[in-house]
Amino acid sequence: MDQELNTDIQFIKGVGPKLGEKFARLGIRTVGDLLDHYPRKYIDYTQAYPISQAPFDIDCCVKAELEKVEPARRIPGGRTLQKALARDDWGFLTITWFNNPYAAKKLVPGETYFFEGRFGGNLTRREVINPLIRTQEEVDRQPLVAVYPATEGLPSSVIGRCVGRVLPLADTLEDPLPEEMRQRFRLPEKSWAVRAIHAPTQPQDVAQARRRLIYEELLTLQLGIFLMRGRSSKATGAPMIGYDPAPFWESLPFSPTQAQRRAAGEIFGDMTGRPPMNRLLQGDVGSGKTLVAAAAVWLAARNGYQSTLMAPTEILARQHAETLDKLLAPFGIAVVLLTGGMKAAEKRNALAAIADGRAGLVVGTHAVISDKVTFSKLGLAVVDEQHRFGVRQRNLLADKAHQPHLLVMSATPIPRTLGLLLYGDLDISILDQLPPGRKPVKTWFITGQKRRDLFGFLDKQIAAGHQAYIVCPAIEENQQDENLQAVTTYLEEVARPLLPHRRIGLMHGKLKPQEKAAVMEEFKEGKLDILVSTTVIEVGVDVPNATVMVIENAERFGLSALHQLRGRVGRGSAAACCILISDNQNDSVRQRLHFLCQTPDGFAVARYDLETRGPGDFFGSAQHGLPSLHIADLATDTRVLSAAQSEAKQILEEDPRLVLPQHQGLADRVERLFESVGPLN
Repeated sequence: MDQELNTDIQFIKGVGPKLGEKFARLGIRTVGDLLDHYPRKYIDYTQAYPISQAPFDIDCCVKAELEKVEPARRIPGGRTLQKALARDDWGFLTITWFNNPYAAKKLVPGETYFFEGRFGGNLTRREVINPLIRTQEEVDRQPLVAVYPATEGLPSSVIGRCVGRVLPLADTLEDPLPEEMRQRFRLPEKSWAVRAIHAPTQPQDVAQARRRLIYEELLTLQLGIFLMRGRSSKATGAPMIGYDPAPFWESLPFSPTQAQRRAAGEIFGDMTGRPPMNRLLQGDVGSGKTLVAAAAVWLAARNGYQSTLMAPTEILARQHAETLDKLLAPFGIAVVLLTGGMKAAEKRNALAAIADGRAGLVVGTHAVISDKVTFSKLGLAVVDEQHRFGVRQRNLLADKAHQPHLLVMSATPIPRTLGLLLYGDLDISILDQLPPGRKPVKTWFITGQKRRDLFGFLDKQIAAGHQAYIVCPAIEENQQDENLQAVTTYLEEVARPLLPHRRIGLMHGKLKPQEKAAVMEEFKEGKLDILVSTTVIEVGVDVPNATVMVIENAERFGLSALHQLRGRVGRGSAAACCILISDNQNDSVRQRLHFLCQTPDGFAVARYDLETRGPGDFFGSAQHGLPSLHIADLATDTRVLSAAQSEAKQILEEDPRLVLPQHQGLADRVERLFESVGPLN
C-alpha cells in the first residue's frame, strides 16, 4: 500500500511529466499527496437555480434546456467564439465559449443540462462564459462535485479526474487514530473520510469527513510541536538565583512601563526556577521587547552566565548590538557582534571572546548557531522576531549549552488564545503598553492617481528635516504583472524624477551584507532623505527621524506585514504617518486596507487578518517552522485545536516517543506532516 501511495504523480494515467511539474507547484508529488489535496468547496447540483433567479457574479448552478448551438467562428486575435442558447420556464441563458471548439460538441438541443459558472446579464436573459456542464445522469451519480485549489495550467476539473483515478486506494489507507480514540470522539474511519471528502453523496458526508480529518491533522500537528520543542522536565543546566532588578531599572534614562516590569518579573521567575525557561515575549511594534531582553541578560550576567541573541537580519543584529551595548555597558557586560558578513579577522576575535567568556552577550544572525561557535558558559538564548526562524533553528541555538533558558520574542501579534494553543509548551508574556511619548501612526489609503501629490508631501517632510521610507513588493520588474512596483525601476523612473533634488537610497535583499549595512548607516545618519526598499526593512529597523512610510501595491501584503512596516516610523517625538497605495478595485481588498487605517492595535489587526485572509500570513513552514496544513484552519478550528492539544499531551505522557504499537500510525503521520521541517528529535 505504501508503495502505491508513494508512486510519482506523473505515472497516474493522463498526467505525465509536464502536468506532473504543475502538480508539484501545489506540493503534490505522489499519489498520497493527491489524496491529501482536499477540496476547498463543492458545487451542489441538487440546488440548481431557475435562470431568472441565478445570483449575479458568484459561482452557482442553473438547470435549463438547450435550445440551439451556433457554429464556432473566428474573431480578431486568432481566437474562436461559439455561442449557444438555453431556456427554462422563467427566462433565457446565453452560453459563450472562447477558444474551446469542442465544448459544445456533445451537447444535444432539446436535452436538459446543468450549467455552472458566474452569471451576468439581466433578469430575463442571463449570460455565462465557459461554464462547467453536466447531464442529469452525471448529477444523479455524483450530486456534489469537489472544487480543488488549482494553479495555472492545472484546473480543478483535471485535478478532480486524477483524484477519481486514485480514490480506490483510499480503501487501503491505514488509520493512524487508535480505534478507542475514534469511538470516544465518534469519528469515522480514515478510508471512509477520504472517500467522502473527495466524492460525497450528501452534504452531511462532507461535514463528518471534515471533522474527522481536521481532528487528525491538528492532533498530528500538536504531537509534532511537542516532540520538536521537547520541553524538558529535567533541571536546567544554568541554575540561577534571583536579584532585585532595581539597579538595572535605575540605570535607564527613562522609566520602564508597567508591562515591561511585569514581563521581566515573569522571566526572572522562570530563570530562577528548576526547569529551563521556555517563554514567548509578545509585544506590538515599539512596545520595548529589547529592554525586557536586556534585563534578562543582566540577570544571567549577575549569575556568571553568557547570553546570546539571534536576529533574522544583519541590519537588525547590528542595531540590537548598539542598543544593548548602551543598556549593559554600565554593568561591564561586553556585547560582541557575530554575523556572516564580518571580515575574517573580526570574526576570529569575536569567536575567541565567546570561547573564553569575555563576551557577556553575543548578538548575531544565523552565524551564532554555526559549528565554529563555542560558548564558555551559555545560560540564556534569546531569539528575536521568532516568526522568521524555524523551530529547528531555535533548537540548534538551545543546543549550544545543556538545558539553557530560552526566550523567544515576536512583534507579530497573535491573538492570545491562538498563541497559547500554538506555543503550548511556552509560557507567554505580552507587552500591552507603549512607552510614554509614542504616538499612534496615522494611516491613509490612496490610489496611484495621488502619487504626485504624495511626493509633494514627502518634499515638505524632508524640508522640515524628516526622512521617509518607500516600500515596494518586488526587487525587479515582473513580466507577468506589469502593475507590480519594483524598487530597481521605481527609484529611477518614479522617485528620482519626482524628487530630483533629494538624496534617495536603495535597499533590497540581493545587496551584499556590507552594502546593506552601508546604506542603512547612511539613512540612520541622515545622509539620505528617502530609502526605497523591499520588506527587508520590515523587522526592527529603528530610525527615529523617519516620519513617513509609503507602501506601494499595499494589496500584496497581509495586514500584519503592513502593520509591521507601519511600526518603522513614529519612533521619535515627531508625528508620523503611513500611506498605503493601491489601485486594486476588489471590495474585500479595499475593506482590509481601510480597516488598517482605522486600527492602531496590532492584535486587532492580527485577528482581522486571520479571519479574512486565513492563517497563511502567520503560519507555514517558512515562517514558523510549522508545516503547511491541508484542511485545518488555525483561525477557525481553535476548539478542535484545543481538544487535539489535550489529547496530544495525554498520549505523550503515556508514550513520550510514540513507540507503542497503537501509536505507530500517528508517529508515521507526524513524520510525514513535518518532513519539510526536519527531524523531530
